[in-house]
Amino acid sequence: MTDTYAFRTPIGVLEIREKNDKIATIRIQQKELGNFEVQHAKPHSDLLYEAYTQLNEYFAGKRMRFDLPLHYSGTPFQERVWNALREIPYGETRSYEDIAIAIGNKQAVRAVGQANNRNPILIMVPCHRVIRKNGNIDGFTYGTEIKKYLLELEKGHFA
Repeated sequence: MTDTYAFRTPIGVLEIREKNDKIATIRIQQKELGNFEVQHAKPHSDLLYEAYTQLNEYFAGKRMRFDLPLHYSGTPFQERVWNALREIPYGETRSYEDIAIAIGNKQAVRAVGQANNRNPILIMVPCHRVIRKNGNIDGFTYGTEIKKYLLELEKGHFA
């Protein structure tokens, strides 16, 4: 079974998709303002409601870790990268090289960047916590402003 729920957040309208009782995607809807569907009723499933609740707690600065079942649909390499991203503590960052080393392949820095770019589960798989080794913030699917916002949120600047 697949179900979807969308709601407004400080970074735009988030769309959560559930598949087989696991969170399959969290993404920012890329449609023009006013041309999207935001549900105002409670999500249809308990899992989507819990995801909605946990994400709202995150944006309020009250949640640092997510504990929902996730459904990845990527290559084995991508899934290793995404699992490594989930180990980055709230409020901290790692470099692409750090992630490559964490998955046991120091030479895979570019491939780590590509896997980061294909991360289907925004925020709960915190690809926004990966930055360049020199500290530069770039390479985020939804733009550097949103990435900076999420990093600043985790430093306690907006909650």
